[in-house]
Amino acid sequence: MDAIAAGGVAIAPLDVAYAIVAATADGIRRIYAAKQRSWDKPGGMFANAALSRDIHVMDADRHEMVRCLIEEENLPFSIVAPFRRDHLFINAADPWVVEASSKSGTLDMLFNAGQFHNEMARQSQALRMPVFGSSANMSLKGSKYRLADIETEVREAADVSFDYGTSLYANDEGLSSTIIDFSDFSVIRVGHVFGRLRRVFAERFDVELRT
Repeated sequence: MDAIAAGGVAIAPLDVAYAIVAATADGIRRIYAAKQRSWDKPGGMFANAALSRDIHVMDADRHEMVRCLIEEENLPFSIVAPFRRDHLFINAADPWVVEASSKSGTLDMLFNAGQFHNEMARQSQALRMPVFGSSANMSLKGSKYRLADIETEVREAADVSFDYGTSLYANDEGLSSTIIDFSDFSVIRVGHVFGRLRRVFAERFDVELRT
């Protein structure tokens, strides 16, 4: 977190895949350059239910869904929803970073992606320092589940990295987290545990995820 706060870049081991993250404009630019990522594709914020509740503009029942999926079902996932640009936490970030990390008035947040992710999200909240990132791989080349498998260009962009072995949800398809648009429950990206997510939405919330 010190490296990120100083404008650096970190590679973090998550259950869904290794991620590359930053909190400043310089850090975000380095990530996009290393990944050769299009600026049309915003990254996601490391988050938890408390951050989503404070920042995402959603009805109470949708916030309860997020809490349930994290605390009761223990599922990793990302959501996209409108957000409060005037929130103190968002205002703590460089406006350019917020603009680069959002799209059409919505913000992507990643939840419950393992102990490392959850602790970074907690510290991010405590430090009032939003952390943004994406999977640690060259753009469109599939998620990486071991530090050694990440392309050299991406690894060299990081000031600090951690080798925690193989990600919990490693798979042959190169999947990462499932991303759900909470405005209409359309699925932006089918990823890890999608079958379980679809079943929970249907059985507990009477909601059909739209693919």
